[in-house]
This record gives sequence, C-alpha cells and structure tokens, in this order.
Amino acid sequence: MSLLAALALGGALLAGCSSEGASTNCGLDQCTVTFDRGVQGNASILGVNAKFVQADANTVTLEVAGEQISLSTGGQAVDVGGLLVSLSSITDSEVSVQIARNPG
Repeated sequence: MSLLAALALGGALLAGCSSEGASTNCGLDQCTVTFDRGVQGNASILGVNAKFVQADANTVTLEVAGEQISLSTGGQAVDVGGLLVSLSSITDSEVSVQIARNPG
C-alpha cells in the first residue's frame, strides 16, 4: 500500500509542473527551470507561471507570477509572488533559474 501512496504522491508532484521550451526539476518547495534560449519558453511551477523573455551575457529577464523581473549573474534572489527567484547559469543555449517558496 505504501508503494501506491508513493506513486500517487510522485504523480501529483509531476502534475504540478508543466513546461514548453523549458525543462523543470522540482521538489516540494523549489524548482530548477532551464529555459531554451531563442524560444519564448514557459513553465508552470509551484502554482505560478514563469516565462523566459530575453537574456544577454549577464542578465536574464523573466515574467514570474505576472511580474517582469531581471536577474544578474551572481546577483541576489528576487522576491516575487511569494517566491524567491535566482539565476543559476547562462550559456549560449540555455538559461537556468532557481525558483523556491519564500520561507519568510
């Protein structure tokens, strides 16, 4: 019976994340979202929509929970919609961001 419960919980977690032009790796309170550059990718995670807008060598612009934010390499996390959003990495082909529930 515990195997069925674990499978149901795993399915519920996966059902809470969806994406197009992006990949997600989610836990209970945080997700890593990797957007493909050159595509207007989006992901629905932790109850909000995150959309890739643009990126240059050091800065990424996203729309999270309806608000447009800019993140910089090595910069502070931005609090938006009760979530902390931070830039993990920028490459020529993708942008990776960390989105976590704000514990405070």
